[in-house]
Amino acid sequence: MEFREEGEVEPVSPTGQYFNSSILSVAILAVLEFELPINDSQALSLLQDVFLPINPRFSSIMVSDNVDQKKQWKRVEVKLEDHVHVPIFPSKMSPESYDEYFDDYISNIAAEKLPQNRPLWEIHILKYPTSHAAGTLIFKLHHALGDGYSLMGALLSCLQSAQNPSVPLTFPSLKSSGPQTTHKTKIVSQFFSSVFQTVSDFSWSILKSNFVEDDRTPIRSGEDGVEFRPITLSTLTFSVDEIKLIKNRLGVTTNDVIAGIIFLGTRIYMQEVSKKSSNESCTALVLLNTRNIEGYMPINEMIEPNNDEMSWGNQFGFLHVSVPKSTEISNPLDFVWEAQKIIKKKRSSAAGYLTSWLLDVLKKFRGPEGAARYIHGTLKNSSMTISNMIGPVEKMALANQPICGFYYMVVGPPQCLTITALSYKGKLRVAFGAEKGFIDSHKLKASMQNAFGVILEASYQIPPAKAA
Repeated sequence: MEFREEGEVEPVSPTGQYFNSSILSVAILAVLEFELPINDSQALSLLQDVFLPINPRFSSIMVSDNVDQKKQWKRVEVKLEDHVHVPIFPSKMSPESYDEYFDDYISNIAAEKLPQNRPLWEIHILKYPTSHAAGTLIFKLHHALGDGYSLMGALLSCLQSAQNPSVPLTFPSLKSSGPQTTHKTKIVSQFFSSVFQTVSDFSWSILKSNFVEDDRTPIRSGEDGVEFRPITLSTLTFSVDEIKLIKNRLGVTTNDVIAGIIFLGTRIYMQEVSKKSSNESCTALVLLNTRNIEGYMPINEMIEPNNDEMSWGNQFGFLHVSVPKSTEISNPLDFVWEAQKIIKKKRSSAAGYLTSWLLDVLKKFRGPEGAARYIHGTLKNSSMTISNMIGPVEKMALANQPICGFYYMVVGPPQCLTITALSYKGKLRVAFGAEKGFIDSHKLKASMQNAFGVILEASYQIPPAKAA
């Protein structure tokens, strides 16, 4: 693994500049919940010996070149004490009372910007028991350091299997079980369909980013400055086995099921708040990892300088997916099938690559701030962002301290609602970052739970899809 000396520099990627600009400042919160009270005596040594060596960016700050103002990563001396925060709450309270303190604390750190005069990360160690854990550790990492895949890979490299630390963590397979079509006529048809879809998606993306806004609904206020307002972070847990059951009976993918549950749950919530919203325009940005891989790769391979396709950094695209209108769908399972149809079409599109090209053009003529403004418009004009990742199938541990829960949240985008999903040891943890005072998080969670139950019950009424 190659390291740079203090003071040496490397260029900041264009996307890294977009996400750390005067227009946008986006970070990722990774939350680890522990079975036992946290022993933080090893925190500084773990950061020094395990975390910092993962990537030079964890020991670098973003600076501007004096000549042409290009952004660069500059290695600096890291004062670990500045990055570790251990809050003090009142003692001897109930876990339910500490839930409120935790909610307020994480809402506050989600709204705060990371200081630019030191490396763009920090950790928060909460030693108080909540209804979910005996103690909680929160990593806050700036999106300029890398995307969710990179940062999750870095975090997982610090963890071990709780039962056998010497054995690598294992993850669910991402291989597709669908049929592989090779018929020439089908290939030609798919090619022309892909070209049409690309043109359609790219044109629509430009319109959505510049001119066409979603309707103002119970999940989208449409106001300026949403990214500066406090959020409420809440979570739900679903059984991965039950999601697989739905997937197998409907003949779709796990992502289709998750999207269908979120779409139906969103419409249920919107209708409960305002009945007219059942027919209002609502678009989700679904984030996709663009690397050609089937799982996490070792960090030492990810940071190889010539490993462009699988390398560290921000390598993702987004799909504009219209949330089905309740007035157009009577069967709850149609939300899953409609999600499958839309996402399958958009996955065949190369609009994401054209969008990257467009951002490069904007950067050339308007600078990084101009490209960041385009991304800001894309986010602001849509209603929510959805992203999901896979986690280990077995229990993890950090320094031999077992982890019972694991989830993440993207903070800082100009949206009232962000939804993430992460699997971990047979459970899917869905997290909701909702604007405080605008979205009722309790009602939103109840709507999502209702949607899951309705879709699961309806799936029992149809026979399992036949294997191809």
